Amino acid sequence: MQKTHSLEDFQKAKELIPGGVNSPVRAFSSVGGTPVFIKEGKGAYLIDVDGNKYVDYVQSWGPLIFGHRDEKIEEAVIDAVKHGLSFGAPTEAETELAEKVVELFESVEKVRFVSSGTEAVMSAIRLARGYTGRDDIIKFEGCYHGHSDSLLVSAGSGAATFGTPSSPGVPADFTKHTLLAKYNDIESVKKCFADSDNIACVIIEPIAGNMGLVPADKEFLHELRALCDAHGTVLIFDEVMSGFRATLRGAETITGVQPDMVTLGKVIGGGMPVGAFGGKKEIMSKLSPEGPVYQAGTLSGNPVAMAAGNAALAKLMQNPRVIDILSQRATRLMEGLDATCKKYDIPCQTTVRGSMFGFFFNENEVKNFDDAAKTDAELFAQFHQGMLEAGFYFACSLYETGFISTAITDEMIEDTIKAFDSVLGKLRG
Repeated sequence: MQKTHSLEDFQKAKELIPGGVNSPVRAFSSVGGTPVFIKEGKGAYLIDVDGNKYVDYVQSWGPLIFGHRDEKIEEAVIDAVKHGLSFGAPTEAETELAEKVVELFESVEKVRFVSSGTEAVMSAIRLARGYTGRDDIIKFEGCYHGHSDSLLVSAGSGAATFGTPSSPGVPADFTKHTLLAKYNDIESVKKCFADSDNIACVIIEPIAGNMGLVPADKEFLHELRALCDAHGTVLIFDEVMSGFRATLRGAETITGVQPDMVTLGKVIGGGMPVGAFGGKKEIMSKLSPEGPVYQAGTLSGNPVAMAAGNAALAKLMQNPRVIDILSQRATRLMEGLDATCKKYDIPCQTTVRGSMFGFFFNENEVKNFDDAAKTDAELFAQFHQGMLEAGFYFACSLYETGFISTAITDEMIEDTIKAFDSVLGKLRG
């Protein structure tokens, strides 16, 4: 496979952009090689600057549930652009998209749109603090909630501890109010509550997608809900990645646990930059201009992004079976990988939630970040390189999740499974 132009582009980009990329994972650092530079997306495919074509199992990290350049979404965006890119003023499209979100998520009575998932989470936490009058928050190892300062923390030696910055440039004072707990471990959460009586909120990915795909146990979430109720703490579900991907109406419908607030993104932008946070009216009423908690954004709810989101959600609502169909394809894909790994005596754990899938070259079931870290990173890197050469584009980190779009057909799934056999067979040959 020829990659001359991608290599040239990467060298030039590194001279002008830190690391040559505008988001670190794109640099292929954990899988080796040179990132491919994309020229075009079409349906299920990415086409790079060298003309190589790949079946895309990343789908822009989730938002493209209908694949690249979906006709309805594209038409909606072009029509919106013809009327103006941004107004910094209210539009009917904002209310229309809000109506869809509120209709689909039982836990959301009001919603505010922002421009990214990071913004959504940052704002939701500020609102939870303003609502409760408390400062501390609990997050979980392995759950990524964007790059705002108070959430860039790493664990100490204990199961639960006050956070210390995991990135230079983040003052310790910014993270001292962040407590860390272990995913799927309720005792670590109890320890956090024992350490602090000042906890405003607990934020969790109910279906974690940033340590690979690791769903929270239902019993764990029920116990977490009970703890939050007992302590008057706001429970926030971060569904920026899983919202409308794992299920149409939110993780609350498959876990039986209703959060107080939800953060969203990805699919509600239809490929455009969008985030959102919403929840009970009692909490959302504290948000400016209705209440004292300030949040603002010039491009929040911009008409182009709202048009794309309205078109994407309208398509999902008109055909709610889409998630089931994509789940069947994701399940078949992971069954194929699992069978191939068994054939070559390779340890493998697979998971599917709706149109999301994940896998680990790991001996044991993955329940938290410690488990995920035991995955064979070298084998994953070799597998990724082999699949890329075969024309299949998978997430370039073992800590990321894969996505199926409606453009990926059953035939493409079977071709991918054949490639699994070829690539893993060579690696074990």
